Amino acid sequence: MGSATTHALAAAREALGSAGSSVGLKTAEELFAVGHVLGGSAQLRATVSDPSSDDAAKADIVRRVFGGKVSDQTLSILTTLVSQRWSSQKDLLAGIEELGVRAIASSAPVTVSLDAELFAVAQAVASNSELELALRSKLATATAKAELVEKILSGTASEQTVALVRQLVVQPRGRSIREALATTAAIVADQAGLSIATVTSAQPLGEAQLERLRVGLSRQYGRDLRFNQVVDPALIGGLRVQVGDDVIDSSVATRINDVRLQLAG
Repeated sequence: MGSATTHALAAAREALGSAGSSVGLKTAEELFAVGHVLGGSAQLRATVSDPSSDDAAKADIVRRVFGGKVSDQTLSILTTLVSQRWSSQKDLLAGIEELGVRAIASSAPVTVSLDAELFAVAQAVASNSELELALRSKLATATAKAELVEKILSGTASEQTVALVRQLVVQPRGRSIREALATTAAIVADQAGLSIATVTSAQPLGEAQLERLRVGLSRQYGRDLRFNQVVDPALIGGLRVQVGDDVIDSSVATRINDVRLQLAG
């Protein structure tokens, strides 16, 4: 991520936060729709993301194209977005999507754990190659993939999670569905001031073990963590913990493999 995008995202997040509690699923859906339009129009995308263009002129283009099609609140957020300097057109699209994700996360009912639901979807995709292929197929239309998401998740996941997964399959932006789900879950957790730790072990961990791990890692990362548990008997013993790009691997399988490499050398 370039420095320009870092500053742009900070301003965009502030604009979203300033909108207050009125931001919700509708705002997110409108932002996703705008991102889809920009993603499909190279000319419009280039125009509103051109760093050499006048900010007021770009904001005026956004108002003329999307005015009356989205709420005044969403339009205000969009004008803030295009008034920023982005490192690339792709970063602008990612920024629009991130704000949509954060809008959903901030307005979801307290009874809904979006990151847990997204993790469940990711696990289902990882265990079903046919489903993964269907969701990322370039041959299927966006409408067909959106309908598949509705069919699979309706009644088993919240409407917020359905909206998020639908966005990821309709506008993948070059990502695999697994990568997109992981990124989205991390944004959802960050909106709540948390980070996600994926803990892989040969056997399920007990509550006491998880709590000790949570306390230690929270101290190390300076924020609370939400845990996702994965059981993989191939590890034999020990743990593999991933927080963002950081991986802590103390599994027996990895140790055995390290010894084999040393002996081979």
